[in-house]
Amino acid sequence: MQELPHQENERLYRTEAVIIRRANMGEADRLLTVFTPARGKLRVVAKGVRRTNSRLGGHVGLFTQSRLLIAAGRNLDLVTQSEIINPYPQLLSDINRINHATYVVDLLNHLTEEEDPNLEIYRLLVDTLSAINNDQDPDTTIRAYELHLLAHLGYRPQLTSCVRCNNSLQPVRNYFSPEMGGALCPTCGGQEKRSLVLSAEALKILRYLQRSEFTSVQRIRLKTELRREMAIVMQGYTRYLLERDLKSAEMIHTLY
Repeated sequence: MQELPHQENERLYRTEAVIIRRANMGEADRLLTVFTPARGKLRVVAKGVRRTNSRLGGHVGLFTQSRLLIAAGRNLDLVTQSEIINPYPQLLSDINRINHATYVVDLLNHLTEEEDPNLEIYRLLVDTLSAINNDQDPDTTIRAYELHLLAHLGYRPQLTSCVRCNNSLQPVRNYFSPEMGGALCPTCGGQEKRSLVLSAEALKILRYLQRSEFTSVQRIRLKTELRREMAIVMQGYTRYLLERDLKSAEMIHTLY
């Protein structure tokens, strides 16, 4: 999944990309935010894409993984050709999966800067959308995605030892501090007013998701109370990092 070499001229480049955001622009154009393997996040324009006779119209939908031919522009680059790699048809046919996919791209968009390449994040994004497309219950996928994305970006939460006293965490009720970036033992957590309760089972699952290959976690099924607890912990951490709540996160957290 690498950017293809320049073939037409210096103004053109080919790249794989996932469309993570789009907005109408002018009378017929669309401004796309895409995430690519070699260039990271880019904003590009798909001209005339909203016209009924546009050849690009069905190739640049939200969440779609495509191969793009892009022309460098003075202000914004222009998409000139697009070939779909994966349209994720099951994802787009189910509102629950759409809500989860929206959160996936929303979190990525808010945590990354433009033109900051990260091949591992691109692969994670593709794997996550594929898992949501194929899985009836995308909840565990979302938790694994959060943990792996945060690790790639340097925000890996500490889940093996207390972030205050550095003692190893025992399989009892512990706590989680978004401000300190990790778990707290019962003694230290009791002294931190804004810490969140972290049960032994929730800590065990979060540790497993954090250390496991992303593609191996989809078979895990969690009880509703455990899903809710883990969602509260991770939402608290992402809220702290972003200094805001994401509407897309609220949409899926209301399901717990």
